[in-house]
Amino acid sequence: MTSVKADRAAGPGSGPADAATPADAGTHAAPETWDDVNERYLEAGLAWLRLLLRARAAGTPPGAASQAPVTDRQLASAAAAVERAAAADPPPALVSLGGLLGLSAFERNTLLLCAAPELDPAFAELCAAVQGDPGLSCATFALALSVLPEPAWDVLSPYRGLRYWRLVEVERAAGRALVTSPLSADERIVNHLKGLDYLDDRLESLVTLLRPAPGSPEVPGPGSGSGPGPGSGHPAVAEIVGHWQQAPAWSGGRVPVVQLLGPDRETKRAVAVEAAAAAGLLLYGLPAGLLPGAAAELDTVARLWQRESRLLPLALWLDADDEVSADGEARAAGEAAGRLGRFLDRVGGPCLVATGETRSGVPAPTAVVEVVPPPAVEQAAAWRTLLPPADADRLAGQFALDLPSIHEIAAAAGGDPDAAWRDCLVRTRPRLGGLAQRLEPGVGWDDIVLPAREEELLRQIAAQVAQRDTVYRNWGFGQRTSRGLGISALFTGPSGTGKTMAAEVLARHLRLDLFRVDLSAAVSKYIGETEKNLRRLFDAAEPGGTILFFDEADALFGKRSEVKDSHDRYANIEVGYLLQRMESYRGLAILATNQRRALDTAFLRRLRFIVPFDFPGPAERRRMWERAFPDAAPVDALDTGRLAELPLSGGMIRNIALNAAFTAASAGTPIGMPAVLAAARAELRKADMPLPEADFSWDGRPEVTP
Repeated sequence: MTSVKADRAAGPGSGPADAATPADAGTHAAPETWDDVNERYLEAGLAWLRLLLRARAAGTPPGAASQAPVTDRQLASAAAAVERAAAADPPPALVSLGGLLGLSAFERNTLLLCAAPELDPAFAELCAAVQGDPGLSCATFALALSVLPEPAWDVLSPYRGLRYWRLVEVERAAGRALVTSPLSADERIVNHLKGLDYLDDRLESLVTLLRPAPGSPEVPGPGSGSGPGPGSGHPAVAEIVGHWQQAPAWSGGRVPVVQLLGPDRETKRAVAVEAAAAAGLLLYGLPAGLLPGAAAELDTVARLWQRESRLLPLALWLDADDEVSADGEARAAGEAAGRLGRFLDRVGGPCLVATGETRSGVPAPTAVVEVVPPPAVEQAAAWRTLLPPADADRLAGQFALDLPSIHEIAAAAGGDPDAAWRDCLVRTRPRLGGLAQRLEPGVGWDDIVLPAREEELLRQIAAQVAQRDTVYRNWGFGQRTSRGLGISALFTGPSGTGKTMAAEVLARHLRLDLFRVDLSAAVSKYIGETEKNLRRLFDAAEPGGTILFFDEADALFGKRSEVKDSHDRYANIEVGYLLQRMESYRGLAILATNQRRALDTAFLRRLRFIVPFDFPGPAERRRMWERAFPDAAPVDALDTGRLAELPLSGGMIRNIALNAAFTAASAGTPIGMPAVLAAARAELRKADMPLPEADFSWDGRPEVTP
């Protein structure tokens, strides 16, 4: 162990100095600012260090120190000047930093010694002279231990303040011991000592400063009246601030991590911004997916943020809403949750986690706050500030938005309800990753051919979705049911009979997004994962009332059998969860299946509509052929009566029309019967439904049909 001399002058932080004499203050001097106080402290500290180094250099080889010897009186006077400057209120940056990070007086002085070459370049030459090495122009632990008062060997520990908080950087090289390795003060800390505060640039690529929406500094919530005003705010704001200000005694005073639950990401974000502003904090956002995977990198980021949260008034918003696990990804999802838990366990300070469900991996202490959008009546009142009442009610009944977003959309629409509707669609469009695919509706009522009874059922579905808010809220029917306000439908029938097309017709008529759910991605073999995927699906679609189309639904919701083992029991739990979410979903959920008989009757009873899509008869097929080709297509005289005799579904007719069009285009001729019949023959063979060749012969003369 390196020996440490004990016969040095007392230094700052070691107690009162005999030479401490208050300076006379001028009666007419201008008020001193904190910058003046901080600068005076740094000047006094550097002057004191300079004397200590000169005193130490006096015993080095000739030429290393050319100035007069340093006396004990000079050292004591310099130390007293540092003590006087440190006693200012508010204290200088280094004194305040020491209190925030729990640094001892020796650690503070070591940090100042490491920062000295940055604050005064002349210190580089002095450090090299004292250490007898021209290459050591900066401080080392050995220099600090030999020069500074009250040395403590534990300053070298990675768990003590200087290294734990990354205040100094150790430049280890081969052949050098830790104690003789060059030290440099962290750039962020040097600037902090000078009074320049900013977020560490190593965090800039990960986090984003979150600000209130333009013109919407507050987030009114349930019960706040018709709009924003003095003292208004979402109830969750006060709850969050209360958790931050009243840390539980059993947690040792540590601020609890706040989990924000709710389906609406934007409302949670707006509440978090307002809560941070109410607590006097700057809120930065960090997507949980950007957390480093390597443990060392994760620890560095957590340590830097923990340090920043003590230097600046900061709060952190961790967006974990996008985290989802699908079949085969359970392990990866568990690792992501583990990273989040480890990060939160290390950062401390005010943190909010946006999540769809309560997370058990968040370290204690934790608090759960549920955030829900404002009621439809308040949303409608916000819309009415710039839009007609009827349009305002329609928008409020369809889209669940926070009030700042409503004001922003309404102002941007300039009084145009259609523009506001389109903006709402874009803002509430769910991000479902691999769970669902968005379909762009390209067909309307004139494009679909159904029997009158089935078409009427579709129109009833459309009417109920459009008038849901009027019946449930305005007319009070919503208060008389406890099973939810969802509208659900089952489309049954063979492939190609128009189930997907009917969903597109509804989406186009209602001007809503349509997502086809990929059940192979949603269903998982891992217990609990299917419910998590369905929960994310419905939660993401909720704000915009997106139409969810579950194609091939019998793959998940087949006939429930008698419970014989744990797999059967768990399958029933999945079905029960689906039913509950469909009933509570504020939009339209459509299940499509080819096998109605495979569905449990108890399941069917809980559906609002059941629409059969039977194989079309000759009359329906003839209407389909009459609408199969666009007006711009060069169609020759077609015998639709003859074509209607072929046993084709609507999907098959669409394929035949398209293939015949390509054949005619390649030949440079109009689309005629020979091309259509040839395409029909190929389509039937593809479906393993061969017909006699006579059915596809054509002599150019249309048959007479009654």
